[in-house]
Amino acid sequence: MTDSHELARENAPSPITENARLAVTRLVLSQFRSYRQGELVTSARPVVLAGPNGAGKTNVLDAISLLSPGRGLRGANLGDHARKGPAGVASDALWAVAATVLRGGENYELGTGLALNAAGTERRQMHLNGAPLTSTGELAELVQMIWLTPAMDRLFIEGASGRRKFLDRLVLGFDAAHARRSSRYETAMRERMRLLKFGPRDPAWLDGLEREMTETGIAMTRARAEVVELLSRALSERGSQGAFPCAHLSLAGEADTLLSQARPEDEFRARFASTRMRDAEARRTTFGPHASDLVVRHTVKRMNASDCSTGEQKALLISIVLADAWELSRQRDRHAPLILLDEVAAHLDAKRRAALFEEILALGAQAWMTGTDLSLFEGLGRDADIFLVNTGVFARQE
Repeated sequence: MTDSHELARENAPSPITENARLAVTRLVLSQFRSYRQGELVTSARPVVLAGPNGAGKTNVLDAISLLSPGRGLRGANLGDHARKGPAGVASDALWAVAATVLRGGENYELGTGLALNAAGTERRQMHLNGAPLTSTGELAELVQMIWLTPAMDRLFIEGASGRRKFLDRLVLGFDAAHARRSSRYETAMRERMRLLKFGPRDPAWLDGLEREMTETGIAMTRARAEVVELLSRALSERGSQGAFPCAHLSLAGEADTLLSQARPEDEFRARFASTRMRDAEARRTTFGPHASDLVVRHTVKRMNASDCSTGEQKALLISIVLADAWELSRQRDRHAPLILLDEVAAHLDAKRRAALFEEILALGAQAWMTGTDLSLFEGLGRDADIFLVNTGVFARQE
């Protein structure tokens, strides 16, 4: 009987060379969370950060996640990343993250950080090869990444917001414009809600905003549906024989249902127009892709993920992430995404740990993994860069 990760390797493209990898080979932190200054140099191989709780391991993953669009794996405000001084007093210095990213044999210098405009308002600053970036779209084109954190252990049993964010991160790997469309939709939705709350309720103005919400909302919904279909098919092909369970993904929401109509644009505009009074009374927008949900089912057990055990929920998440990585490696110039796994190995049994490491190596992915117990990563042998982390100091293990 063949494991699903072995089947995945058999169906994968030819082995990924070092020059085809996507990897962070140098990371520099300045005034970032627990780091006054920190520098980490790696190969394109997987990276293990081991050390006690509070050593700063997750902060490294958080910094890497900010090299992509969005608010990072913690979802924190810009100012929250600033290093704290004694007794929790914030430092006056602004924070910065710089990285050398290897992609397709070429090096790119990326930088992001906290800046203040003339009015003293916080804003995110980004640079690529020394030139300022005005949009995160270029980041999405250059660096694809996905992550799992302990906070996501409740993804299937809490509200739909977390599942939408997880799905949108998957979509962004395939469609770099997804973040920009989502931002345009949110901006138009907020402005429409402001008019409905406070006026003037100018029909022409509302029509214009709802046209923008329709255009971007349909594009968002369609992109999500395409990725959900792609990953469900990939998961089905992986089968149910390996260490990680097979999952089926689907979307639940009124906007998702209307996508199948002959003229969804007309349906969306009509729905936004007809819900103006309802939305004004509810003080929220009741229809749209922002209300969609990702539904995940354990295929073999025929159970919703929310009804599975905690261990099976974790395994379902890993299965989805691995399927996503394989599909990205096939479709985006054969580059597997960066994979950030915070304290994942500690919650897997020996069989699943070995299967996870085996798939990461087969993918040629640079996975950044954290843990308190170095022995958990013995299965990686010499195939990973291993560092002990303690009070912001990185000690490479040979």
